[in-house]
Amino acid sequence: MKIANTKAQMRKGVLEYCILSILSRNDAYASDIIKELKEAKMIVVEGTLYPLLTRLKNDGLLSYRWEESTQGPPRKYYTIVETGSEFLKELDQSWQDLVDAVNTIKK
Repeated sequence: MKIANTKAQMRKGVLEYCILSILSRNDAYASDIIKELKEAKMIVVEGTLYPLLTRLKNDGLLSYRWEESTQGPPRKYYTIVETGSEFLKELDQSWQDLVDAVNTIKK
């Protein structure tokens, strides 16, 4: 088994959580989300991000709006909605529970 595959699966498992966390701070354009994820070493490409954003929107966790751009076509900005914020709070607790459990096992 290759470590790269395991690491990729781990990243995929927390990607939704990371996106909601980013959007909880500010509305964002998809390229801004990708940039922040890459800066955090969470490698992701547009082909992965857009379907996930659509699913989160369809699940009622996000909304979006179009804004005119000075550098080309209008841009779609994503916003976390109240339901998404509540869901993120639950994920925060689940994440902490998971970290605690892993740390207990590693001892």
